[in-house]
Amino acid sequence: MVQPFNHSFNRGLLQGLRVLELCEPEAEYCGLLLAGLGAKVTKVEPLPGAASRRMPPFAADGSSLYFAAYNRDKDSVLLDVPDAAAREALLALLAQADLFLCGSLAQLEAATGLPLPALAQRFPSLVTARITPFGDDGPWKDLRGSDLIHLALGGVMMNTGYDPDPQARYDLPPIAPQAFHASHIACEQALVGILAALMHRARTGEGQDVSCAIHTAVSVSTEMDLMSWVMRAAPQQRQTCRHSAELLNPVTPLAQTKDGRWNLGWMVTAADEQKVVDFLASRGMAYDLRGPDPMRDPKRRDVPGATPFDEHKAHVFEVVQRFVRSFRLRDLPWQDAQAQGLMWAPLRKPHENLDDPHWAARGSYAWIDGLPYPRSKWVGSTTAWIAERAAPAPGQQRPSPQDGPAAPPTAGRAEAARAAPIARSAAGRPFALQGVRILDFSWFLASAGGTRMLTALGAECIKVEWKDNLDSRLGAMAPVGGREARRQAAGPLPGIDDPAMGGHYNHKNAGKRGLSLNIRDPRGLEIARQLIARCDVVAEGFSPGVMERWGLGYETMKKIRPDLIYVQQSGMGAHGLYGRMRTVGPIAAAFTGLSEMSGLPEPAPPAGWGYSYLDWMGAYGFAQAILAGLLHRERTGEGQWIDASQCEAGLMLTGVQCLEWALQRKPFSRTGNRSPYLAAAPHGAYRCAGEDRWIAIACFDDADWHALVRAAGEPEALRDPRLATLASRIQHQDLLDEAVQAWTSTQERYACMALLQAHGVAAGVCQKAEDRCEHDPQLAQQQWLTEVTAARIGTWPITELPARLSKTPSHVGGLPQRGAPLYGEDNEYVLGELLGYGSAQIQTLARDGVI
Repeated sequence: MVQPFNHSFNRGLLQGLRVLELCEPEAEYCGLLLAGLGAKVTKVEPLPGAASRRMPPFAADGSSLYFAAYNRDKDSVLLDVPDAAAREALLALLAQADLFLCGSLAQLEAATGLPLPALAQRFPSLVTARITPFGDDGPWKDLRGSDLIHLALGGVMMNTGYDPDPQARYDLPPIAPQAFHASHIACEQALVGILAALMHRARTGEGQDVSCAIHTAVSVSTEMDLMSWVMRAAPQQRQTCRHSAELLNPVTPLAQTKDGRWNLGWMVTAADEQKVVDFLASRGMAYDLRGPDPMRDPKRRDVPGATPFDEHKAHVFEVVQRFVRSFRLRDLPWQDAQAQGLMWAPLRKPHENLDDPHWAARGSYAWIDGLPYPRSKWVGSTTAWIAERAAPAPGQQRPSPQDGPAAPPTAGRAEAARAAPIARSAAGRPFALQGVRILDFSWFLASAGGTRMLTALGAECIKVEWKDNLDSRLGAMAPVGGREARRQAAGPLPGIDDPAMGGHYNHKNAGKRGLSLNIRDPRGLEIARQLIARCDVVAEGFSPGVMERWGLGYETMKKIRPDLIYVQQSGMGAHGLYGRMRTVGPIAAAFTGLSEMSGLPEPAPPAGWGYSYLDWMGAYGFAQAILAGLLHRERTGEGQWIDASQCEAGLMLTGVQCLEWALQRKPFSRTGNRSPYLAAAPHGAYRCAGEDRWIAIACFDDADWHALVRAAGEPEALRDPRLATLASRIQHQDLLDEAVQAWTSTQERYACMALLQAHGVAAGVCQKAEDRCEHDPQLAQQQWLTEVTAARIGTWPITELPARLSKTPSHVGGLPQRGAPLYGEDNEYVLGELLGYGSAQIQTLARDGVI
């Protein structure tokens, strides 16, 4: 039973924080999240108003729904920078600000009249945060980007799309999921860096610069493809509405209802398969189905994309499809299936969540002036997300409870942090999260990935596991022959079937300490209680209720440490109607509407996402909740319980679509790679020379188009009069796409990208993991991979945090300066050094099965 708590209606975690926002539309989501967390965000706009005020879609009165969705709860000030008087006004505002959210170095200097070092010298406690397309330097720093281009270069598109034809050839292009997701990904990761920089500032008074390149942020955000290539030189292939795969599998978990909608059913273990058979049998529709092979381990999880084709499992899905076809979507008994332990979810459209009683119980949406806005990623026992005011009119400033001064740090906390010995990273720099300790019960990417980010920022993270229910270690296994075999590889290498050799596990748990602990034993429970007393944060990703059953509910832990920050994350959140709903990343994406938004127009099935997108989004939110909780405690001395939801992290990305539905009763309709909102043509992925080679191209006006035609040598097909204007090209997009692809199909993809970019056209190769690792000079310049060494598996590169902190940079090796721990690797350190147990006591605990 999950302990209930009353959702707080107190101000947000960042109350008192003053943010000045002067940025491009792609960074506005970051400002929205800061405002939602309680910061006072003031948007600096030029006299005509911000560019996003002119971005579609539009309401009937001509106002931008994009601007409305991404700028609620902000104020506005109009300044005609770089006019001298306007610059002085901007500098006066910065003198009162804690955080300056802006863009490139050139944009910052043009607005303030000061280069970044001079700005930092003038305002030494100011944190600057800059989200740029490709970074401050490097060979691609001046390239043109867009949402489509970043999803192509970052690898998302080559993971996402449709199954190949019977000859295993891709007859359809890779797909860019809609809408605005490159910006979402970068803003989420930038916010993690911003909160860490603010934590450092709260304890030292020192500001710094946080920069995040969209290209790098997107490139690190895919899943199995990257480590499969790093470890074994194994490429992955696109599949319809499921993980990209090394081993293509024609079996789809998608099933269509009789009214043309879709359900997603997921099975990851033999036990899951048995539950499906039992459920269908209870409905009299199991037909000839048998249960799984009794020799299979019922708990062993299939690794997404690495499970060979199984004729029996394929037949199970075919019978499920027959069952689903007998229902309309509204009558589909997916909740009954969930109640019997099945991972089923309808593929909703975003607006179909607005009236769901579960989200109503959690307050996931706010209604402002009669319109719905996604409100929150979590609920808290002490603080609440803010969603009260519609986006401002130009120059509009409104009084708000956030206007009051920030409370000073709790007496003694900042001083104690300054007095503590400074732990330095492998790069020789101090960490932002100096002195923070986390007791980590996370597992899988959605929660373990979040604490991994905090480890990279300097928190000491103690990962607790027990052998009966381990975090998944299989996936992207180290190759037979180790790193030397990988250096010589000319094709995919066989992996070692040893849980200690999992590259994916090493990637998501690098820098953590490892403790094996049987909490069901009273001595193990006592050890956990002693650790809670010594930790700032308890983080967990179990199904709701597990900690309570162990005797470690929040009220119990709060008695041990009153200022404890307890952050839990599950698919739907612990509180509400669906607390026990089983989810994985694809199920969450289906339920929130994100899968339905990706793919070719109906009647084609949705393409969904080729990896667990909401595992990453959940991980970012998990890290943000911990960091914001720490900042709130620095200011107030107050701990709290935060109940985070992987699905709510997805709902936050659908604000525009909710407004479209509320105002126009217009559900989102898939457009493939064509631009759903901004006028652009061509806008898609086009074949290049070679097998499954593609380039993304986006032309937003006639100047872009004329530049493309010149770059292509002005072939006759591109000079067709029907393609002369943007409006006409949009009307003739089939003709346009054929004409563009007739040219690109003769071009080598990187040469084509370089040619188009040299002519000022936004273009990017649709890159696989191999391309990002081996051929992308910008990522190499950004040092996006860091070598770490772990016991048994050895030394391998894994992704670094893309948010770069100038004074307290991250290092994925964390405090131990290593990769992921072996099972129980740090028992001696945790029990001996932290808790004071003697060697004989530790040996007894090991002998008795407590550790």
